[in-house]
Order: sequence, then structure tokens, then C-alpha cells
Amino acid sequence: MTTTKGLEGIVATTSAISSIIDDTLTYVGYNIDDLANHASFEEVIYLLWHQKLPNKNELNELKKELAENAALPEEVINHFKTYPIDKVHPMAALRTAVSLLGLYDEDADKMDEEANYHKAVRLQAKMPTIVTAFSRIRKGLSPIAPRTDLGFAANFLYMLTGDEPSDIAVEAFNKALVLHADHELNASTFTARVCVATLSDVYSGVTAAIGALKGPLHGGANEAVMKMLSEIGEVENAETYIREKLANKEKIMGFGHRVYRQGDPRAKHLREMSEKLTHITGQPKWYEMSVKVEEVVTSEKPLPPNVDFYSASVYHSLGIDHDLFTPIFAVSRVSGWLAHILEQYSNNRLIRPRAEYTGPGKQEYVELDKRS
Repeated sequence: MTTTKGLEGIVATTSAISSIIDDTLTYVGYNIDDLANHASFEEVIYLLWHQKLPNKNELNELKKELAENAALPEEVINHFKTYPIDKVHPMAALRTAVSLLGLYDEDADKMDEEANYHKAVRLQAKMPTIVTAFSRIRKGLSPIAPRTDLGFAANFLYMLTGDEPSDIAVEAFNKALVLHADHELNASTFTARVCVATLSDVYSGVTAAIGALKGPLHGGANEAVMKMLSEIGEVENAETYIREKLANKEKIMGFGHRVYRQGDPRAKHLREMSEKLTHITGQPKWYEMSVKVEEVVTSEKPLPPNVDFYSASVYHSLGIDHDLFTPIFAVSRVSGWLAHILEQYSNNRLIRPRAEYTGPGKQEYVELDKRS
């Protein structure tokens, strides 16, 4: 056996959902640039789950199903009120809430194709409601019920603030959701597939994926980027700050990606939205600071920005709390997790790799009273 640390370069399965080939990301063969510029997030959900773009009737039916299943059980909302609010990260709350939802779904352990698809719809629909309800409850505010007349992106922003969002805000958020929806066999998606390959249920698979996404080397990177920008404070401080970090060999979050060599193709779309939104909100410094950080980092290292880097200033410009950035990632990526979970079920084999043993060998048991 040969070992590859982090499974880098190892092809672990086949999938018809998304691909990364020659630094080009596609969903079911559609270039991410095409989808980011033209598709609604609901179209992308349908594409990932059915491997085709929906027609008008199919899209309307999916939107109807999502709207009808967006409300949370009262037990989940009440559960939020028992959390130690000042200590709980929203990702921990999201992980717990998704697991809790499984207790109130009478079909949670049904494993036929139809039951699993309807569970996917329910989970996708409820993820924005979980995140926005928790966000409001921890501030002492009442959750806002989802509206059936708003699209997915608009509904999230509405439930978060209580105000109907502007067209530019909806455009930006929809684009971010599309860009984050799936990314081949990333850490959280692989975690979900490993979990359900044991024939565990959909809720367990998504809960496991959220746990993987919570880490700063995966979904937590955009929150870390905003923390860095806040520490820099002003554009003129950026170069000194970054050069000090580089001199101390500290990791600069939001740069580089294991599977891309020439750059993350998603980053440019969020860079454009960051420039547009920060100027509209009268805070262009967040975009300008980000550009300066990018210039300094790329002048010293061959590490272009990834999707997390400019998503930070986009979400900040939308007035979203910084610790909600990763839960928003999950609101989008659950569409991909669910697609992969359904695909895993359809042609399942238990995922059980081997490990190269590096410990001591040929040891013999020593009686307790004879051990030093």
C-alpha cells in the first residue's frame, strides 16, 4: 500500500454532479460562470438533484415545495431559547438543529428513493429558516416566518432583517448561493457520503457534513477573512499587516486551494459583487482593502484568492453578522450535500479506506505488576 496525506489526488468515487477539470468548475457539465451569471439558486438545486435544468413547470413545483416546507417545528425554535446564547457559535446551533429536525420527521428512517427525496426538499427549505431564526433569537428578537411570495435568496434576507431586500442585495446573495452550491468531493461532501454509505439517514449525513464545514480550513475561512479585514481596519494598513504575517509564516485565510492551480474560478464573481456592494453601501474600503491584500499576497506567493476571500466583504456589505458567514455557506452547500447523498444511496458501497500503520511492532503483553 502507498499512502497519500489528506488523500490528495486520490480519486475516491465517481459522480455525475460536479467536476473540476483544468481549473474549470462545472455543475452537471454547466460552467460555473454561465450559472453564476444567469441561474437562480432554485434552478441550481434542481440541476444538482436531477442532473438537468428544470423547465418552467418543474421549477415552479420545486419553488412551491420549498416554500411549503420552510417553516420550522415549534420545538426547534424553542430549543434555540435554551442555548447559552453568548457562547454558542451559529454553526454549532445549526448542527444541533439539523440533528433535532430528524426527531420530528416521521420519515427520517425511511430509506426508499421517494422518502429520501422529500427529506432533501424539507432540509433544503428549512436551512435558511434555522439560520435566521437563531440569529434573531440570540438578539432577543422573534423569528420571522418565511414568505411564499419571495424566492430563496430574497426570503433568507427578509427573514434575517424583516425588511424586503433590494434587487442588488438579492442578486448578490443569489450569486453567492450559486457559487457555493457544490464543489466536487470537498471535505464536507466526502464526510456526508462516508456517513450515508453506512446506510445512515439523510439527517445524519447532513449533520456530519455541517461538522466538517465548521472547521476554519473549510467553511470557516470566510469568517476568518472578515476578522482579518477588521483587524487591518484601513487600506493604508493592509500592506504592513500582511507582510508581517508573511514574515512570521502565518497563514493568510482566503488564498490558495488544493484543487486549483491558476485560481478559483468562483472568486472573480464575488470580487465584482464586492466592488459593487461596498460602493453602494458607502464603504468601499472593504473592497479596496481586499484588493490591496490580494496584491501583496500574490506578489509574494503563487496563491490567488479563493471563493472565501471576497465573499467576506460581500456578506459584510449585506449587513450579515460575521459569524453567520459559515452557516450561509451551509445554506447553499446543503444542496450539493443532498445531491451527493442521493447519488450515494443510488449506487452504494461502504466507504472503508485503509491506513498505513506507523506504530511499534512485535510487542508482548507484560503483567501489570511487572510494568515500569
